[in-house]
Amino acid sequence: MLNVLKLKNTFVACLLAGTLVVGCQPVENVGLQTTPEMLLRSARTASVSLSEGFEVGSTSPKTAYDVSPTGSSSGDNVTLQSKSWNLYDALIGNLSGDRKAGAWSARIRNTGKITMLFDVTTGASTVTVKHATYGTDAASQWGLWYSTNGGSSWTQSGTNLSTTTTLQTQTFTLNVSGNIRLEIRKLTGSSNRINIDDITINDYSGGTGTPTGKKFLFDASKYENAGSADWQIDADGTESVPIYTGGTTVETKAQRYPTPSYTGITASTAETYWKGGISAWAVELVKRGNLVETLPNTASLTYGNASNPQDLSNYDVYIVVEPNRLFTTTEKTAIMNFISNGGGLMMVADHTAPSLTGTDPNGYNPSDRDGDGYDSPRVWNDLMSNNGVNNNKPFGFVIDYVDISEQPTTKVYTGTNTNAQKVLNGVAGTASKLAFYNGTTATLYPANNSTVQGLFWRMSSTLNSNTNVMALLSTYGTGRVVFIGDSSPADDGTGDTNDNLFNGWSGDAPSGYTSHPALHLNASLWLARVQ
Repeated sequence: MLNVLKLKNTFVACLLAGTLVVGCQPVENVGLQTTPEMLLRSARTASVSLSEGFEVGSTSPKTAYDVSPTGSSSGDNVTLQSKSWNLYDALIGNLSGDRKAGAWSARIRNTGKITMLFDVTTGASTVTVKHATYGTDAASQWGLWYSTNGGSSWTQSGTNLSTTTTLQTQTFTLNVSGNIRLEIRKLTGSSNRINIDDITINDYSGGTGTPTGKKFLFDASKYENAGSADWQIDADGTESVPIYTGGTTVETKAQRYPTPSYTGITASTAETYWKGGISAWAVELVKRGNLVETLPNTASLTYGNASNPQDLSNYDVYIVVEPNRLFTTTEKTAIMNFISNGGGLMMVADHTAPSLTGTDPNGYNPSDRDGDGYDSPRVWNDLMSNNGVNNNKPFGFVIDYVDISEQPTTKVYTGTNTNAQKVLNGVAGTASKLAFYNGTTATLYPANNSTVQGLFWRMSSTLNSNTNVMALLSTYGTGRVVFIGDSSPADDGTGDTNDNLFNGWSGDAPSGYTSHPALHLNASLWLARVQ
């Protein structure tokens, strides 16, 4: 994408998700302590219909256990992600003694309870709950109940559980269809307190076990919102971001959980449900039964860190669209190990030049939007040559320092490579065209990784050659990688109103209106091993 940086007189032909694993193979009533590799390889069995992490922002909606009279519904009812809950003898806390996966968790004392005041309509195959003892309190027991008649009667799932000082994930198998709501009851321990966090309900699929729900993490930690870019699935505030001409600009800021809740998305929901330049991509993934989150710029990128709720081991696919800052040494090691152990990486870059000084060969400013001396091609090449794990073209390609446009190319792979056919002709449709509005290409090195496979080439190049490759795929270890050399095809044209955005997702006539969504969605699902 061109770095127009909101200049109205510039030609605007530029264009531009803890240890919880959602939907993991259910194990009834056993506290699981597993390695990230084991979690990553666990079979997903259902889509997520509810995920409540009690992340309430800067202020808790309930800081006292009860109001007068004790247990008053008017004082104990709280709204979380537009849904109503009752916290009886319970609150939402963020003290040092609260054991939590994020910034907040629920805290219960005596024989308090947490109750959903609404139904999930798609049943429940499994329910996962994180639990621990608060601070230095003694252990207590708790249990999970569910209701299929709006709370008129309740049934316990499994047996009572005991808390420890370590936050653990408990999985319950219910396999109940239709309307269902949950209640968590503290059963013993008197005034000793417990913490509850990350309550997740996975849809009931009728017992078929068909893998549908995958978890996608969209990166927003590398100034993907700098300058005229807005590579976020949703934004809930603003922040000051460096700009390459010096100083800062006020840009929209992504949070971990998009709002409104993804549970409100239906087959007819518009991509404007979320405010971000790539919200269409994320909304479509949710429509297909997946969960999406964002890695905000205040979060940590790790792999194998059980105390980090957004550790890569908790996700199937990591999507990064045009990063503007280098990954740290620790982050690069995490990414490489994530892929090697079965994770998927979606790499999207943008145009550049042999030198970042001045304009590129087409007269445009380089896409180093934050002015730190690195643009997305250089960030990605640094990952592939300076990661401390495999520095010799591990994915079998290097990104070129060029600025090219193809509007569109129809030079697409037609061979028998099974993986390529799944990405080009998968469940989301056929990708037969690819339009670039100032992007970059890649050079393939199959001698370094024989699995690398080009998907699209420039019209002026030779089909199936190792040069001028606009999109490609590769595998590494047991993981998968997809690269697309321009952010333009992912741009849905909406987001930060101060940015120059263009609809390359569905409004680009040369792409045929279908190729860009098909390519990105098929690639995402292939990375997640759905196809």
